[in-house]
Amino acid sequence: MLLSRRKFLKQFGVISLAGFACNYPVFIERYLIETNYYKIPVPNLPKQFHGLRIVHLSDFHYGLLQPLVFVKHVIDRANRLNPDLIVCTGDYVHSRRTTDEIDTVWPELLRLRAPLGVFSVLGNHDHWASTERSLHWLDKSGQGIHHKVVPITRNGQRIWLIGAGDFWEDHRDLDKIIGEIPSSECTVVLAHNPDTADTMYNHRINLFLCGHTHGGQVRVPFWGAPVLPVRNKSYDCGLCYTDTGIPIFISRGIGWAILPVRFNCLPEIAVLELVGVNV
Repeated sequence: MLLSRRKFLKQFGVISLAGFACNYPVFIERYLIETNYYKIPVPNLPKQFHGLRIVHLSDFHYGLLQPLVFVKHVIDRANRLNPDLIVCTGDYVHSRRTTDEIDTVWPELLRLRAPLGVFSVLGNHDHWASTERSLHWLDKSGQGIHHKVVPITRNGQRIWLIGAGDFWEDHRDLDKIIGEIPSSECTVVLAHNPDTADTMYNHRINLFLCGHTHGGQVRVPFWGAPVLPVRNKSYDCGLCYTDTGIPIFISRGIGWAILPVRFNCLPEIAVLELVGVNV
C-alpha cells in the first residue's frame, strides 16, 4: 500500500529528527566552542589585581576525533582575547602510551601568549600518555609550574600561582608545595582535578582553577550531568565552593573523554575576571 503524502512527510520528518538527534552530540556540539566570561570573587586579592583577566584552557584531548586544526583554532582565539594571564589545567592529549600526540600538540601550546605569562600543569591523560615526555615539554615550554610556586607581580603587589599534581597520578601535599608563602598573601592553585581541593592542607588557599570534568559532557535539562569523573559530585563546572568556602572554578574544557559526545555542554574558552571580596 502506498503511503499518503502526509504520512510520508511525517515519517521522513521523524527519521530526519532522529538522525539529527543522534549526530548533533557527536559531530556538531563538540566543535561549537563558546567564549564564556565569569567574574570570580577571590578573598585576599590585592587591589592591583582587581579586574585581572585570565584565560583558562583545559582538556584539549588532542588525538582521536580531536584534530590538530581544532587545537590551533582554540589557541588563536585565546591569544586574540588579549588576557593578562593564561592558565592551562592539563589533559593536552587523549591516548594512552603515546609520545606522538604529546610531540604534536605541545609546539602549538607554545604559541600561547600573555603579558604576565602562561602557566600550565598536567592532567591524568598526560601521565597515561607518557609522564616523562609530558614533563619534558612542560619544562621546555617555560609554562610549567608542576609542583612549583610562582609569584605574579603587578604594580608592586603580588599573588602566587601554585601548581598541584594530578589528583590520581602524582598528588603531593599542598602544604609542602606552598612552602613558606606568607598566609597573608593571595594564593591561586592550578589543579587538573577539582577533588584536589578536598585533600588535606593547612595553608590558606584563595582560589582553585581546575578542569577534568568536562562539565559532564552531557547535561540533562533540569537535572545536570549524569556522569562526573570526580569523587565530589558537586564539582561539575563553573564556579563552585568547597565545604570550607574556598572558590573553585571548573572549566568545561575543549575535548572529550569516555565517549565523543557533548549535549547541552558546549566546549569553552573561559575568561575569568578576578574581583576582590572582603573576608
